[in-house]
Amino acid sequence: QVQLVESGGGLVQAGGSLRLSCAVSGRTYSAAVMAWFRQAPGKEREFVSGLSWSVGITDYGDSVKGRFTISRDIAKNTVYLEMNSLKPEDTAVYYCAADFLVRRWAAADEYKYWGQGTQVTVSS
Repeated sequence: QVQLVESGGGLVQAGGSLRLSCAVSGRTYSAAVMAWFRQAPGKEREFVSGLSWSVGITDYGDSVKGRFTISRDIAKNTVYLEMNSLKPEDTAVYYCAADFLVRRWAAADEYKYWGQGTQVTVSS
């Protein structure tokens, strides 16, 4: 089992920044793929970013490239999502996800473990 707890969401004005955190615990996850997804009301869950825990390889969804950065702190067992130049269309519930055999990082159904989500609201 892997437990994921997100934090850091909130209300921010367009153009502002937020940093989300995902605290990871449980089963050894050195071989895990960690990811951030988001889901806005009435929309499907969308891949935001992914990271290979062991080697730090990263990937991003097209809508956030150049604005968001995923990273990890191995000592703190935490994954971060630094979000800059936020837009109203970034408003969503953001979820942290993880699994060990992920072929398609952008596919939500590839991930077994999910956090509870944290709300991000960007006002115009």
